[in-house]
Amino acid sequence: MTENNLFFTAEMNKTDLLYDRAERLLPLSAEEAMLLYETAPLEELCLLADKLRYRHVPGRYVTWQIDRNVNITNVCVSGCKFCNFHCKPSQREKAFVTRIDQYLQKIAETLQLGGDQLLLQGGLHPKLDLNYYETLFRELKRHYPQIKLHALGPPEIVHISRLSGTDYKTTLIRLMEAGLDSLPGAGAEILDSDIRKRISPGKCSAEAWLEVMRQAHRLGLSTSATMMYGHLESPRHRIEHLLKLRDLQAEKPEGSYGFLAFIPWIFCSRGTVLEREGCRNTFSAPEYLRLIAVSRIVLNNIPNIQASWLTVGAPLAQVCLHGGANDLGSIMIEENVVSSAGASYRMNAEDMCRTIREAGFVPLLRDQKYRLRKWSVPDGTAR
Repeated sequence: MTENNLFFTAEMNKTDLLYDRAERLLPLSAEEAMLLYETAPLEELCLLADKLRYRHVPGRYVTWQIDRNVNITNVCVSGCKFCNFHCKPSQREKAFVTRIDQYLQKIAETLQLGGDQLLLQGGLHPKLDLNYYETLFRELKRHYPQIKLHALGPPEIVHISRLSGTDYKTTLIRLMEAGLDSLPGAGAEILDSDIRKRISPGKCSAEAWLEVMRQAHRLGLSTSATMMYGHLESPRHRIEHLLKLRDLQAEKPEGSYGFLAFIPWIFCSRGTVLEREGCRNTFSAPEYLRLIAVSRIVLNNIPNIQASWLTVGAPLAQVCLHGGANDLGSIMIEENVVSSAGASYRMNAEDMCRTIREAGFVPLLRDQKYRLRKWSVPDGTAR
């Protein structure tokens, strides 16, 4: 046997050992995760990830959601080079802050379409402090107590805390008392502070993002986590991102929701500053499927993996359901930020159910905490 064949056999045996460790839900090291990510055959990764998916979420079901992404404001000082939606405070002709009457109209339309939640995303507005958000949440809940507020994200919590002179825990407690139901994993991008400084110079560090989530988990707030990849990061950054999420999840108190889901999505480059600087979207379907599978394998303590149909399209999302993913997220009645950078896919409730059935699964409507809901369409018919 040649030296090259011996090396190949040794690596193959090592990979088999890692498959066995992963199947027993044992945590992988950074080097072990990198070995799988860079060398394991995609087919084998998907088979393992699919097996692990059923360990976490039994049954041939795929969950989905109806909610609406509403932008609180487009004024933002984070300077994200991948965002076409934001504007500077000085751009008064372009700037907006959503009014209460606009929120109420959007909520009424969402409820009419069977939705139960607003995903409230805000820029880092230099004048919107904790008092503003407390007043906003209370007013929305006063009019529509049944609507769930999946709102803000760690960068906004850091920004609001800085403006208001409060620590993260106090900020979260006050927002929860005002009506915050869950905290999105927004603004994670890549959890490496050097990369973040290059793509989002005014946004919080990776350490601050993680600390906000740590406090949220200690308070029993349900959260999610995301990754935006395909820009300036390396595969090593992606793996380290996953490991930081897994390790933080391991800290959560018993009985806390922690991270209920992980959602990786691709960098959409059209018209962005990063594109003008020479960083373009180099999306590859096999690479996305590999990332979904490795996420399921590495994140041994996060139950749900969501495929981002918004950025990769329904056909690839269907394949992901056989490679580790068990959720397709929301139909997103409204979405403005990612679409402004080139994401053009759209889906309604019927499309979502058809997409899931065509992939060989039963669609189940859920809420943000992954509790099942009945789908009531405008005529009141429950499905």
